[in-house]
Amino acid sequence: MGRKRKGRDISGWLVVDKPAGPTSTAVVNKVRWALGANKAGHAGTLDPEATGVLAVALGEATKTVPYITDALKAYVFDVKLGEATNTDDAEGEVIACSDTRPSDAEIKEALLKFVGDIEQVPPKFSAVKIDGERAYKLSRAGEDITLAARPLYVDELTMIERADAEHVTLEMVCGKGGYVRAIARDLGEALGCKGHVLRLRRVWSGPFEAEGALSYEQIEVLAKTPELDAHVLPLEVGLADLPEVKASEPGAAKLRNGNPGMVFASDVEYGDECWASYQGKAVAVGVYKAGELHPSRVFNQ
Repeated sequence: MGRKRKGRDISGWLVVDKPAGPTSTAVVNKVRWALGANKAGHAGTLDPEATGVLAVALGEATKTVPYITDALKAYVFDVKLGEATNTDDAEGEVIACSDTRPSDAEIKEALLKFVGDIEQVPPKFSAVKIDGERAYKLSRAGEDITLAARPLYVDELTMIERADAEHVTLEMVCGKGGYVRAIARDLGEALGCKGHVLRLRRVWSGPFEAEGALSYEQIEVLAKTPELDAHVLPLEVGLADLPEVKASEPGAAKLRNGNPGMVFASDVEYGDECWASYQGKAVAVGVYKAGELHPSRVFNQ
């Protein structure tokens, strides 16, 4: 039998406004320490130099992470035109330059090619695995690697500011697995001027927004206090994109044991994925079938 994790049984979400510098894993570790939580994880990695929304799941909320990972996310980012780097951001070495500077109209027209269902090749300095090794490790070792293109859904990609001929600020709303650095790189290629990301900020992720998120410094100041606990959002927030059904008392008992349980539903159809609540608390996520929820995930809260 495995050892019991040390720490408190606390479940919910803490939304962090990640600063530039620490990795997403470091932020999760900081939150877990500050709350004394026995289990934590995050919904969607941000590069170390990126800032913005990092939603940290605690305890039973870690079971809802896939629903946030799959949700739409919004990014605001600055692109430097005229230079390509080996990392597709400002941390890398310049590998190509161009004197071409596109007009605003040319940029807006090029952006249309990146909206909808597209194929995107991840940056060579990314966490994508090749034969079990991270791409960034192979790239740092000097290996010439080739990454396969991956599908990405881009809901919106717009130009929101043009500071000067070499700098443009864009906003993108996209689905799971998008690399903003790759968008900047490919946009530069499409415009014939090269490009890389200078600054990247995630402004929202699913139901979580930067407004109201805690800073890294606030987490340190409030660590181990009831004030920090008060910022923890309910587990149920992570299920916002799924319809809710109400479980009966005996239905909730069956669901908690991993068995189909009776639920009351009005806006779901046979075969829909939804979540069941009892007395305001999430009991399970599953598939609705003829008055019952067939659970795929069960919450112990």
